[in-house]
Amino acid sequence: MSGHSTSSSLRIYFVIWAALLVGTYVTYKVAFVDLHPFNAAIALTIATIKATLVALFFMHIKGASEKLTKLVVAAAIFFLILLLGLTMSDYATRLWS
Repeated sequence: MSGHSTSSSLRIYFVIWAALLVGTYVTYKVAFVDLHPFNAAIALTIATIKATLVALFFMHIKGASEKLTKLVVAAAIFFLILLLGLTMSDYATRLWS
């Protein structure tokens, strides 16, 4: 690998790292702002953006083959449906007094 591509990939990692730090700081600051029902939505949106950055760059999903990406997305959707289904079944069967 040439020195130029190593330098540019290292620069990308530092930019992503800085973006994650900024995202963490923004999450911290937004936690003190009273947005009533939107607090959780904003925190989850920032967390989703940060998780996407980690998955794409640090877990190398961005350069992965298309089949691997489809497999990961299918597995993620399967486990999301499984967890939501189990949570909703627990919620539906509780005896509320």
